[in-house]
Amino acid sequence: MIAAVSTSPGLSLWIEVCKLDDLIDNIGVCALIGDQQVALFRLSDSDELYAIDNHDPFSDTNVLSRGLVGDLKGQPMVASPIFKHHFNLRTGQCMENESVKLKTYAIRVVDGIIQIADQDN
Repeated sequence: MIAAVSTSPGLSLWIEVCKLDDLIDNIGVCALIGDQQVALFRLSDSDELYAIDNHDPFSDTNVLSRGLVGDLKGQPMVASPIFKHHFNLRTGQCMENESVKLKTYAIRVVDGIIQIADQDN
């Protein structure tokens, strides 16, 4: 669901994605932003929100929103449901392969609505 687009200083484009209440702790959700699938996560132990590419480069499928979330080496991560590679939710970095990094998105909540914006990475 894309409800509106707005601009903000420092980040060029914020896109409303869904209500914060639509997310369930520790369960990923996929949002279609244009032609890009984005995986959104809300972790219960920290109440932080994360947005990364939904595309798993190892299986070449859009499945990361279905992965298991948790903590690995002190970092929030999602494990791909296909080949079990772990991706850092803050940075998008694959924890098993330094050469693989997913795109991450800035994420914020405004009046109970989750918004994302592109980050340079």
